[in-house]
Amino acid sequence: MILRLARIVWVITRFRLDTLLPLARLPWWLRALFTISPLRLVPIGERSRGERLRLALESLGPIFVKFGQMLSTRRDLLPEDIADELKRLQDQVPPFPGHQAMALVEEELEMSLEEAFANFEPEPLASASVAQVHAARLHGGEAVVVKIIRPGIERVMRQDMALMYRFASVLARIPEARRLRPVEVVRDYESTLFDELDLTKEAANTSQLKRNFKNSPLLYVPAIHWELTRRRVMVQERIYGVPVADTAALIAQGTDLKKLAERGVEIFFTQVFRDNFFHADMHPGNIFISYEHPEDPQYIAIDCGIVGSLTREDQDYLARNLLAFFHQDYYEVAALHIESGWVGEETRANEFAAAVRTVCEPILEKPLKDISFGQVLLGLFQTARRFNMEVQPQLVLLQKTLLNIEGLGRQLYPDLDLWSTAKPFLERWMKERAGARGLLESFKRQAPELARHLPELPVLAHQALSRAEQEHRQRRRQSAAMGDISRQLTRQGGRHRRLRLGLLLIVAALAWQPLYEWAAGQPWPALAAAGLGVLLLAWN
Repeated sequence: MILRLARIVWVITRFRLDTLLPLARLPWWLRALFTISPLRLVPIGERSRGERLRLALESLGPIFVKFGQMLSTRRDLLPEDIADELKRLQDQVPPFPGHQAMALVEEELEMSLEEAFANFEPEPLASASVAQVHAARLHGGEAVVVKIIRPGIERVMRQDMALMYRFASVLARIPEARRLRPVEVVRDYESTLFDELDLTKEAANTSQLKRNFKNSPLLYVPAIHWELTRRRVMVQERIYGVPVADTAALIAQGTDLKKLAERGVEIFFTQVFRDNFFHADMHPGNIFISYEHPEDPQYIAIDCGIVGSLTREDQDYLARNLLAFFHQDYYEVAALHIESGWVGEETRANEFAAAVRTVCEPILEKPLKDISFGQVLLGLFQTARRFNMEVQPQLVLLQKTLLNIEGLGRQLYPDLDLWSTAKPFLERWMKERAGARGLLESFKRQAPELARHLPELPVLAHQALSRAEQEHRQRRRQSAAMGDISRQLTRQGGRHRRLRLGLLLIVAALAWQPLYEWAAGQPWPALAAAGLGVLLLAWN
């Protein structure tokens, strides 16, 4: 770990990433520290700041590359030159040699390339942070792509995750950062990240997504060739389309960009609420647009290594929260947060509603190009800090995906109104979920289980009645036993009082002469007190 940390420091120094910091906004002591830092002795070179950042992320490995991929979609948060460079991380990461790829395929498939494919291209089509893709053709003539995991990638990722855990554990000791639950967030990120290293999981996710959008005009998902898919190798149908980030090519072929952007939002909400199974790595490198029917554009999705799902309760709370936002019902938002446990029960709903209103009111009913989600998130985080709201790890993937969708929508059609596009879908979904159709669907889902238990109902009812009768008899026996015990204690208490009184009389009789002589010389108050004491002893 120490060596990995040293390498990170070396890469930061080599590419002079300190020059990207806004020094004017830092505290004076940090500015002074950077002013006298030995980093200033390292030459910056002729590379632009965006290129230096991209090369540094590439040098540090897949976790850092994925961070750059996410940033590349947020042109509202980054300068144009940096965003253009980070865009290259989506599918232009330096590849590993073709001969290594070919050897790994043969090792995984346990057959030669000639047996598996009619043709295999040694030069990769694309190279990403975790894997790279080669073109091939099956013996039946079908064009396919072969995805291959980078050799040795797991070791580097484990080192980076160990550093992230160490950093998260330090953050967890800071009261201000504890509510962010950094260790849980890192643990959740780790599980999704390492799932990408098993291509059989990605293949299964792809097949599920394809079934969910079978014959859909919104989204096409390529087919998997399971007979040639293993843990480190996956063979998939080759698709042909325009990269979604190539806006010029989309315009050139006459694509309806407004419809395309709206369909992107619809696909996202369909996956989250209808299917509860969403593609959680929707950066532009994984999305293409079909060449066919540009006036009625269809998305093509690849790389389903990271997918997400929510519990039924989280689905309901999320939908109701979003609808409350759309209806500007901030009190409902506050009440839902308290009800779901996302903020403490002691939180006053009216105060929380006022804080949320202050953050969200300025952004509603505006086109996407006029909304700065960076400022909105900052405001919400400040509100969360005030009301001790905790980060929900199960929603981290969803938040990341929503940011990707928003960045993509901004790029395709800046005038897109995210709220008005999503609102009718959510209202329809909630109506179907809570209406007669939703109840019928719920009954149909549970019908097989009910049918399985139906023949057992008489036996189960008899058993339940028998248990109830036994419990009733048991309670009666316990009540009778408690009554006996109470009566015995009462009788024993009476015997003990009589015994104490008898002993007191015997002692008084034996001590009568000395007591009489003593009492003759005492004033009447002392005699009254002594008599009262004797009465109390007799009473107890």
